[in-house]
Amino acid sequence: MNEPATPNQEESGHQEYRLRPRPVMRPPVDPEAAAVFGRPKGVKGSFDLLHRPDTNARPVSLQTGPPPPALAEAFGRRPGEENVVLQRPDGYGRSDDPAVSDGDGVREDEEGPLWASESDPWRDPNSPVVLGAPALREQERAEGDVERPTGPLLSLPEVLFGRRVKPTALALLAVVALLIGAGGGVVGWALASAGDSLTGELNFAEAEAAKERPPDSVAAIAQKVAPAVVSIEVEAGQSGGVGSGVVIDPQGYILTNHHVVSSAMRDDDTKVTVVFIDGTRTRGEIVGTDPKTDLAVLKVNVENPVVIEIGDSDSLAPGDRVMAIGSPFGLENTVTEGIVSALNRPVTAPGENGDPPVTYDAIQTDAAINPGNSGGALVDSTGALVGINSMIRTVGDSGEGGSIGLGFAIPANQAIRISESLVRDGTVKHASLGVNAASVAANTSRGAQVRNVVPGSPAAQAGIKEGDVIVRVGERQVRNAAELTVAVREHDIGESVPVRLVRGGRQLTVEVTLGSD
Repeated sequence: MNEPATPNQEESGHQEYRLRPRPVMRPPVDPEAAAVFGRPKGVKGSFDLLHRPDTNARPVSLQTGPPPPALAEAFGRRPGEENVVLQRPDGYGRSDDPAVSDGDGVREDEEGPLWASESDPWRDPNSPVVLGAPALREQERAEGDVERPTGPLLSLPEVLFGRRVKPTALALLAVVALLIGAGGGVVGWALASAGDSLTGELNFAEAEAAKERPPDSVAAIAQKVAPAVVSIEVEAGQSGGVGSGVVIDPQGYILTNHHVVSSAMRDDDTKVTVVFIDGTRTRGEIVGTDPKTDLAVLKVNVENPVVIEIGDSDSLAPGDRVMAIGSPFGLENTVTEGIVSALNRPVTAPGENGDPPVTYDAIQTDAAINPGNSGGALVDSTGALVGINSMIRTVGDSGEGGSIGLGFAIPANQAIRISESLVRDGTVKHASLGVNAASVAANTSRGAQVRNVVPGSPAAQAGIKEGDVIVRVGERQVRNAAELTVAVREHDIGESVPVRLVRGGRQLTVEVTLGSD
């Protein structure tokens, strides 16, 4: 830190302190860098004002001898031009005025500019561009404008034949060429007229332009999917029914609804016939059925059947376009279009002829589905299978009405999983809680009220009692008894699942290890 200077006395009576300037910091200089970039010896300022060239230095001669003969010949002056310093323009130094020229017209006064604006427009910036006449040979320049002699021009015969031909001969040649062309045209016309007798008559069929359909159009998808959808005819004596099915495996496995073939399960004399789009009819053998989810698998002996593409039903969203393909009322290969109205819609229906109730998590659609569509395909906008059409909601108590825009299909992911179990084992098992429940409301929560608990069931072991209202299974909310069933079936047998219930106005959560039905 700099020390303060000696204080100065001011008139005001106070003292001021001034700081001394900091010393100039000069970093060390590399000797090699100083030798290259430093000032010359004896120079201290920024510019060398005192330096003068060495007058005692020996001058360097630019010419050490005569030029080489080749360069002298190429660039030297011609003989007689040794005294010419610069080239003069034509006419320079000549004049007809005897006052300034000798008898030969040579000017005595050769002073003045070599080039003037009057004679050289390129030296005058204000003069227009001047194009000179073409260069002439010295003889023509001396003789002046002399008309050149022109020889005869080459004619067409000379160009073609290399010699002269008389005009009459050339005209005769043209007439001969015209006669030959006319004769060729007459011969061609005669051959064309006689073509029918020589080659026979040739007729062309006029084909109309084919209708081009985009790959994602309804027509294109229907043409792609229809060969994999079959019609199923069930004959039991004098009665019978018609349903639909979908070919899901190249070995001839067909997926359909249980209620389509349920009569054949009870009566061995019932005949099941599968009809393909090309009219092929074959006997169908029942591999296995699952009445609780209304699914069944048939087997047919057909070589190389068309198999439908399996889609992902979990990727659907409400509003997606879907199509239903089946045989409503026996009308084979009927195509209807709609959208996905809702997903995860728990539906239930009573079983037929003593079968257990049908319950599954359905895809709701407004595509027209009618009796006979059961077991048919519900496909997405790519033609992939996303559901198996199963049931509809109708108006009235008889249940015999047609579609009112409320159709339900079994999700393909669930249907394929169950069909694989039926093909492998002939049966299928579902996870079970071991209770019977009914849809009720508990305080502000809606759920499934337990009516009774099966002794020794998973629910009994977990402490679930009669009267409890189950409102959640795992991550899924339970709003009614059908949703309790599908929520339990979403899990695997033996899986431990938290179950939330309401007992006496209080919510409880118990851990249940699911069993098998």
